[in-house]
Amino acid sequence: MPTTGETQARLAAIPNVTVSAQTPLSRYTRFAIGGPADLYAETGEVEAFIAALTAARSSGMETMVIGGGTNLIVSDQGFRGIVLRYRADRLRAAGACVMADAGAVLQDLVDFTVARGLKGLETLAGIPGSVGAAVYGNAGAYGHSISERVVRVRFYDGAEVRLFTNEECRFQYRESVFKQQKDWIIFSTELALEPADAAALQQTANDIVKVRNEKFPVTMKCAGSIFKNLLWKELPPEVAAAVPAAVVREGKVPAAYFLEQVGAKGSERGAIRVATYHANLIYNAGGGTAADLCALIAELKQRVKERFGLDLEEEVQYVGR
Repeated sequence: MPTTGETQARLAAIPNVTVSAQTPLSRYTRFAIGGPADLYAETGEVEAFIAALTAARSSGMETMVIGGGTNLIVSDQGFRGIVLRYRADRLRAAGACVMADAGAVLQDLVDFTVARGLKGLETLAGIPGSVGAAVYGNAGAYGHSISERVVRVRFYDGAEVRLFTNEECRFQYRESVFKQQKDWIIFSTELALEPADAAALQQTANDIVKVRNEKFPVTMKCAGSIFKNLLWKELPPEVAAAVPAAVVREGKVPAAYFLEQVGAKGSERGAIRVATYHANLIYNAGGGTAADLCALIAELKQRVKERFGLDLEEEVQYVGR
């Protein structure tokens, strides 16, 4: 088995790949939390990425791929292995069809389509993260998800580059086939939009960003909502009957509703806090640790479990031990 130094040299020898050792992953997460990765490598070229991924996986070291880091909680001890990141961020339009690389910032894609008078992504305005991560987790807001506009997704399955149709992606609420097949790497997506008035789309996007920034300021070290909302029809009958009708939105009950009932607002552990105005918003007030963040998440889940018998599911992903 090659040493870490030998693996670093092998990765560095691949054209268009940048490699570093003992790289703090706090630089690449919105929580600004996390210890170092043994090796970190990135590229914006498909061929280079596949070569780097192949080299990493054949090294015997644990390997993972990240996107924008918005929904990652990285261990304080870091990641004992290799972290890879695909950085291509091109956006291209042909009529109402848009092609977006996985490394593009989701907000840049929203701005790109709105400016061209293309309707369908404006309700995603203000959601942090990359396009690839948005497809991976079927990101959405205000009753709409990116899956509504996805035509095809180009990805690597570890053996070849493939194209999946929307149906093959098996999108569900905050889910996709890529969440089930974590070794598959999204490279790009094709989206079908509709011509519309650019000024009206821009106003919609601006209004949404204004509301979102009031809840989740861009300077706040957070992942947005920590827990997924719950489908009303899947709640136990006695719990569903007790939920006020005004709380149910598009068939979903906000996780924040249940968290509010158990006194989550204002809870804290170390420098990790729950917002006083939003029970599903946990943030790093400065100097927070992954240990405290994970402990607070676990505590809130336990409170809801004891009160309602519900298992809240995180939107965030955990990295490291």
